[in-house]
Amino acid sequence: MIIPTKHNAAILFLDLQEEIVKNSRTRNIQQLDLAAAGLAKLAALHGIPAFLSAVPPGGAFLPSVTSALPESAPRMRTQTSAFADAGLADALNASGRKALILAGVASEIVVQRTALDALAAGYTAFVAVDACGGVDARTEDAAFRRITAAGGATTSAITFAAETAGDFTTEIGGATLGIMYTLLAALG
Repeated sequence: MIIPTKHNAAILFLDLQEEIVKNSRTRNIQQLDLAAAGLAKLAALHGIPAFLSAVPPGGAFLPSVTSALPESAPRMRTQTSAFADAGLADALNASGRKALILAGVASEIVVQRTALDALAAGYTAFVAVDACGGVDARTEDAAFRRITAAGGATTSAITFAAETAGDFTTEIGGATLGIMYTLLAALG
């Protein structure tokens, strides 16, 4: 399995919309928002391709994500997988990135379905569990186990920050370390 880096990864933000994140029972909205914002800031800082996938009845995308990624408009879809959006699948393919970091709500629905479709399409799917919310701890755990059984992996925004940081004494490394500390503080 590959390790996601700033050179091989893309980030998919899935249904992180105001009306949908309210359904998260496994991660409180503030923690979920902070983790997703951290991933968005990492994408902006390191030039990592980021894609926002949304559904029409879900409301506005989280401002913490869209403000960090002003060029990444949410792409609307009408199915449970982001891979059902042919334009998004084409854009991912064109990025040349094979490690996909997934963040979203609900873990049992869009995150699971997108991860399984990504794996089937030849990507390595990494679910950032601190940037995901499920509707129930048991069903979310089942979704994560299904993803890992299919060849995907669980990770976290914190871990991805550490993997992208590089030299902490550089400007970008220091900024990445700052994002990582913000993510760590959100756990406390």
